[in-house]
Amino acid sequence: MEKAILEENVTKLKITIADMVFDARLESEKAPQTSAVFAARLPYESKVVHVRWSGEGVWIPLGDLDFGVGYENHTSHPAPGQILLYPGGISETEILLAYGGVQFASKMGQLAGNHFITLTSNLDLLPEIGRRTLWQGAQDIRFEAA
Repeated sequence: MEKAILEENVTKLKITIADMVFDARLESEKAPQTSAVFAARLPYESKVVHVRWSGEGVWIPLGDLDFGVGYENHTSHPAPGQILLYPGGISETEILLAYGGVQFASKMGQLAGNHFITLTSNLDLLPEIGRRTLWQGAQDIRFEAA
């Protein structure tokens, strides 16, 4: 019961990628279902790797994981600091973070993902995420309520 109350009130996040920390907000009004199902999984830990087709972004491949959401607040062109959830369909489920110019795609073609998180601090560190994932490989990522 306590966790359910926490999930409903989560609007601000702390996201740590390697040794870089970002403040963020859940886009609960624009993507309420996606925000709610993700908040229910907090804290969430994984690794980000550099994208293959989308441009300047990193992603968390999630295979056939089903979040149980459809499209909402979806885009193929996230701005730097925007995080998308692609709920699956023609390609695998994934979370994508744009650190620069992105046209969201997979080997199947252009995709659209639900913009459900926006970074609100330290945006000047975003290019470093790209550099590290490209040249050093997968980086740890942690999402938690702030």
